[in-house]
Amino acid sequence: MVIYFRGCLARERLTAIEESTEKILQVAGIEYRVMDDETCCGSVLLRTGFLKEAERQINRTGKMLQGREVIVSCAGCYRTLNEDYRRRGYSIGVKHISQVILDLVNSGNIEFDKTVLRVTYHDPCHLSRHTDEKDATREILKVFTDFREMEHHGRDSRCCGAGGGLRSAHRDISARVASSRIDEAERTGADILCTSCPFCRMNLESTSMRVMDITELLSEIIREDKG
Repeated sequence: MVIYFRGCLARERLTAIEESTEKILQVAGIEYRVMDDETCCGSVLLRTGFLKEAERQINRTGKMLQGREVIVSCAGCYRTLNEDYRRRGYSIGVKHISQVILDLVNSGNIEFDKTVLRVTYHDPCHLSRHTDEKDATREILKVFTDFREMEHHGRDSRCCGAGGGLRSAHRDISARVASSRIDEAERTGADILCTSCPFCRMNLESTSMRVMDITELLSEIIREDKG
């Protein structure tokens, strides 16, 4: 049985992402479980220089996930479990939820209604730049929405402003970076700015346009009865 590793934000703060993800997995008939004792993967500790603390966290979580198949909501978890854990000898089969959904769509095991909503996509740095995963969410959106591409996208996407501890240490700079990204999204004429990372989802929150995780958007248009 696959483990749905929710990640800190989806588990504790942006719980709509967890709920939307579980809804999609259930409709698709995927057997999964969540861990009651789930803790942080250590990504934030690694990226902000708390290396000893990160190693302790990686060792703890690595023992829990060793040899398991894991689905994640968070781009940071995806990168960390795939790369940093692997370099330390852990073998974990990790997929981002966007990759899982694309596989389900292509195999006909899940269906969504097309929407006329105009949607643009913000690539999380941990996916597009660090793990070269820039296609899954984009392909889904191109099929089911009126997709609009921003000028800076894929590996050239601009950061949301939350990464590397910037939001915690320099909230004003982080907000300016996010505002610049929202401005670029608005220029596409989109109704919704979609992303596939809870940290990006949180930092890009705007009063001028709707910001959603890919699972939140898809949970609104999912066909719960394929018949």
